[in-house]
Amino acid sequence: MKAFILQFLIVFIFLGGIFLPSEAANVHHYKFRIKEASFTKLCETKNILTVNGQFPGPTLRLRQGDTILVDVYNRAQENITVHWHGVKQPRYPWSDGPEFVTQCPIRPGTKFTQRIVLSDEIGSLWWHAHSEWSRATVHGLLIVYPNRGVNYPFPQPHAEVPLVLGEWWKTDIKEVFSEFLRRGADPIVSDAFLINGQPGDFYNCSKPDTFNLEVDQGKTYLVRMVNAAMNNILFFGIANHKITVVGSDGAYTKPLKRDHIAISPGQTIDFLLEANQEPNHYYIGANVFGTPPRTTTTAILKYRGNYTQFSPPIFPNNLPIFNDTNASFNFTKSLKSLASKEHPINVPKGNSNKKMTKLFFTLSVNTIPCENNNCDLGPQNGTLRLKASVNNISFVNPPKFNILEAYYNNINGVYGDNFPSKPPFKYNYTGDNLPLELWTPELGTEVKVIEYDSEVELVFQSTSLLGGIDHPMHLHGYSFYVVGLGLGTYNASEAKYYNLDDPPLVNTITVPRRGWAAIRFKANNPGVWFMHCHFERHVSWGMGMAFIIKDGKLPEQKMLPPPKDMPLC
Repeated sequence: MKAFILQFLIVFIFLGGIFLPSEAANVHHYKFRIKEASFTKLCETKNILTVNGQFPGPTLRLRQGDTILVDVYNRAQENITVHWHGVKQPRYPWSDGPEFVTQCPIRPGTKFTQRIVLSDEIGSLWWHAHSEWSRATVHGLLIVYPNRGVNYPFPQPHAEVPLVLGEWWKTDIKEVFSEFLRRGADPIVSDAFLINGQPGDFYNCSKPDTFNLEVDQGKTYLVRMVNAAMNNILFFGIANHKITVVGSDGAYTKPLKRDHIAISPGQTIDFLLEANQEPNHYYIGANVFGTPPRTTTTAILKYRGNYTQFSPPIFPNNLPIFNDTNASFNFTKSLKSLASKEHPINVPKGNSNKKMTKLFFTLSVNTIPCENNNCDLGPQNGTLRLKASVNNISFVNPPKFNILEAYYNNINGVYGDNFPSKPPFKYNYTGDNLPLELWTPELGTEVKVIEYDSEVELVFQSTSLLGGIDHPMHLHGYSFYVVGLGLGTYNASEAKYYNLDDPPLVNTITVPRRGWAAIRFKANNPGVWFMHCHFERHVSWGMGMAFIIKDGKLPEQKMLPPPKDMPLC
């Protein structure tokens, strides 16, 4: 029994720090110290921004309905915010985190106590910085367990394994970000992908530090995974092993057995790993989708016991190639809600009293003229720089106030409330060789105002401007049902094929390249909520917008007041 407990704790603790939920209360208090710490990767040592000196950051473990108070101390030399990705924060957007949308940044030498309120989330979520590109190293898992006495809707695992996919630049991330903005084109690619902070055997100087997961033959493990990479969808698999997906984005899913997973930045996946192969060493691998191939990052699955290992470890032959659009699309489309009696769903379907609010948002990579002729890597020989937009509006952060405080305090001039419900003009969104006049967006800080308790259907349409690309779209403050997903240009007839029986409930959906996704949610969480692409280069270019969900009539339908220690701009 003692040996089992020790093995269980080792699996829980390896990520570099752990907070366990209290046995006595449902309110927990933690301290996040944002500071620089020294780490060695790829033969080099550099200082990076961390939480409590850990990379990846600490894993928090809570239960459904818990509340946590996190004192965020900024001991770095730059501004910071922290976002609680997938936490709905009912009526309390003040701790949501995106800078200049719901708060001003936490300045160096100051502290902000964030109040994070859990509601119906269950499974794996995560937290990360939401200011410039500091989330490259400031991130960690947040695991929400069922209430005591409530079992998983799948076989009880022997142990649980946190697994964070990330990436690493040898160059300081602040320099990467500033050069990216200055030069007008894509950023330099990272030097390595990571599994639990380690690049793996196929990167220089990395083999001694490759992450090892030890398992016992015949036992089942629950792996809780997040893609914390900045700009890449990743394929993930384990040599000779199938994996069974049982949850995503803080909600259960129907069991889905696959050779591999496609996981987008911002997305979490919970899956069961059955250690049912001959005792040996097997590579765990992740490689990139959608951009030119790069080195596969690896960890090693090691069976315990006395046996002769085949050398080297068996490599996964189940990872799709970098441009396999069907592999990514088909995995995403296969996810379904559990939709059982014990775990019901509530898909908005319209009712006789209220017409559904229907929105149609185009997602585009655009260009604008290069100012001062310094965009040397931009399109058209450096005369243009890359931007991005939703409905042809490239989002601009307000410079002096944040949108939430401006809305709450009726401060004029910070944002406009005319974000369009559909694109300003219609064209062949997925056509080839689209004319140059379609490339240029408007710049603005516009929000879309939604009445409380409205049922919302939002169709995302990825356009082929500048070639087109996938877009993992994330909505703060809500989970939503993905009722439709397709390739090509959306048309109204697609609605008759919607899945209203068991659509997945997620907070991040990958809109496929030159394709579309239809989502539905009920606007019953008042406040200001950011929505954006989770490719950092795209949101930096302006692929984002904000919803204002108005208060309802009853006291419990109104946004709560702000805390006294909100950071100042």
